[in-house]
Amino acid sequence: MKRNALAGTVVSALGLLAGSEVQAAAFALYEQGISGLGSAYAGAAAVAEDATTVWWNPAGMARLGSGKHFAIAGSIIAPSTKFSNSGSAPAGGRPLGGNGGDAGSTAFVPSMFFAMQYDPRWNFGVGVSVPFGLKTEYESTWIGRFQGISSKVETLNINPSVSYKFSDAASVGFGLSYQRGKIDLLQAVSFGALGEGQNKVNLDGDAWGFNVGALFNVAPATRLGIHYRSSLKYNLDGNTNFSGVPAPLAALATVQNGNVKLDLKTPDNLSFSVAHKLNDRWDLLGDLTWWHWSKIKQLPVIRTDGALSGATLSTLTFNFKDTYRISAGANYKLDSAWTLKFGTAYDKTPVPSATERSVRLPDSDRYWLSAGAKYQLSPNGVLDFGYTLVSARNTDISNNQGAAGGNVVGTYKAHVHVFGVQYQHSF
Repeated sequence: MKRNALAGTVVSALGLLAGSEVQAAAFALYEQGISGLGSAYAGAAAVAEDATTVWWNPAGMARLGSGKHFAIAGSIIAPSTKFSNSGSAPAGGRPLGGNGGDAGSTAFVPSMFFAMQYDPRWNFGVGVSVPFGLKTEYESTWIGRFQGISSKVETLNINPSVSYKFSDAASVGFGLSYQRGKIDLLQAVSFGALGEGQNKVNLDGDAWGFNVGALFNVAPATRLGIHYRSSLKYNLDGNTNFSGVPAPLAALATVQNGNVKLDLKTPDNLSFSVAHKLNDRWDLLGDLTWWHWSKIKQLPVIRTDGALSGATLSTLTFNFKDTYRISAGANYKLDSAWTLKFGTAYDKTPVPSATERSVRLPDSDRYWLSAGAKYQLSPNGVLDFGYTLVSARNTDISNNQGAAGGNVVGTYKAHVHVFGVQYQHSF
């Protein structure tokens, strides 16, 4: 049995469950706090306006001032992903099926950040957030069911960090990341004239990584932020289960339940951000982020027990290429209480072609259009609101997996609405 799939993801943090279409290329999530959502996270590694800088650039904690800073945020993500058939063929002579309905589902994504000054030069912080997130779920009888019905991954990232202030013009920061991940996959299996069943794969594991950043005043009104977040290596363990296997085939080793493993390296990324104070009302923001998606090529799911121990159950094939995200934004100080935010971004997909696009991750180039506002509730309390429309370019798929997986040929149309709110308190 062959599978070409990337686990999409439903994310959880602090006991809250969240799942969505990804908001960045492939399966990365940008909703790390909401104060940057209204400006499309332009200048994120240079702004350092609140405790969310723990994620975007820990060097920014040096600019938050004395005391303690706490931010809690949540976003509602409402995606739509629809497939239109144009010549697909089913697996193993089975019925073709329908278009699968809307594979997207609305979800809530939370995050929390804390930062405090230890002394005039040292700051400490910690963030709890969801760095990757996607969920795709089609109708169980759809055309591409032999390549994938549902896909999700749960992730939780805990990121303690420190910063050191050289001067008012320069600081550096460093953080460690502990990440927990869980992958669940479901697809149909063709047994030819005997019918069809389903196969589930469930995996989980953890990984460690780091992030490092620097923040400089390159001119009196201009800050430059540089931030690197490392790859994390997951060694995931779990099990596979088959259902609906016809009695004449039940003794075959290839359809036996058992334990499996999968090794995965997440992409590292490098960001360059700028924040420029144009005048007393306008701040201009920009960002360029490089993503090392080419780390993900082929991911074999390996059996670890039974008669076929050491054999490949399936191979998840992506052949991703490195890519980038570019964004620009502005903040306008309306009065002493209100600041308005605007932004746009272009996020390039790492999927190289229609033949390597997966039904589990029908990713394409994405365009962001964002707006938001910050309201000063009190001397110590701040509310941020943000909205983003993510428009995905209509994209083709032509994924032929032969008799086992069928040939899925058609077009995907997708868009995402993101609504977010964040409260920050300093004390």
